[in-house]
Amino acid sequence: MTGSPTLAGLFWTQLRIELRLFFRSPLQAFFSLIFPLLMLLVFATLFGNGRMGLLGVTAAQFYAPALAVYGAVSTAYWNLSISVVTARELGVLKRIRGTPLPPSVYMAARLAASTWIAFLAIAIMIGAGVAMYGVTVYAHTLAAAAVTFVVGVGCFAALGLVIASISPNAKTTPALTSATLLPLSFISEVFIPPSASAPAWLGQFADLFPLKHFARAFSGAFNPSLHGSGFAWSDAGGTYAIGPHIAVMAAWGTVAVVVAVRWFSWEPRPEKSR
Repeated sequence: MTGSPTLAGLFWTQLRIELRLFFRSPLQAFFSLIFPLLMLLVFATLFGNGRMGLLGVTAAQFYAPALAVYGAVSTAYWNLSISVVTARELGVLKRIRGTPLPPSVYMAARLAASTWIAFLAIAIMIGAGVAMYGVTVYAHTLAAAAVTFVVGVGCFAALGLVIASISPNAKTTPALTSATLLPLSFISEVFIPPSASAPAWLGQFADLFPLKHFARAFSGAFNPSLHGSGFAWSDAGGTYAIGPHIAVMAAWGTVAVVVAVRWFSWEPRPEKSR
């Protein structure tokens, strides 16, 4: 006789299912893995790979990690929220509660799949940057970059679940995620590098949101003009410091978890009568 499946076995089975579903969805795979790479090619073609005055690095040295962050956020925020809402509308989440798979294990597998795909998105972008444009990776800042990745992906996964909690249906979810992610990408040093001519209030506004902190903390690991391993609280004197950025992302993630736990529904939302 075979015994009951263990929680670890259920988790790994569901994780494989989630990864298989992702790669069977061309749209999700495109925006997480291919679109950032295309953006790197476009920016490098339009602007060349010369040194950027304010940052003191080449265009590729800035854009490769910045767009890697965009790919990771697309996975943890955009893809996760849409796929969860779609599963809820199709009744998958409701049926999960009637199976041996605990809802917590199901959600943990979804989050693990998002984290794995986000890591793949970053690896593809950085690898392409190194191979095609000579982007330099610095060993002494890799640990700080890894911590930034984990906290950033966790933050945006929690925010993705908030979107899934408040979104009434699968048709609305892409609009909610795009309306928040795309505008912030333009002002958060993802699509456009920092500029001395930009209004100060725009940078201050972007500082309120976690995307700029994710992008700046991760990109800092690839900036040779900064010194230190990254595990510092102050960036005074050109120090690479992820401390303040980690704090902001952790705060956003904590609030997002509280909101998602309070408002998340496993049941399909009833359609409003006209």
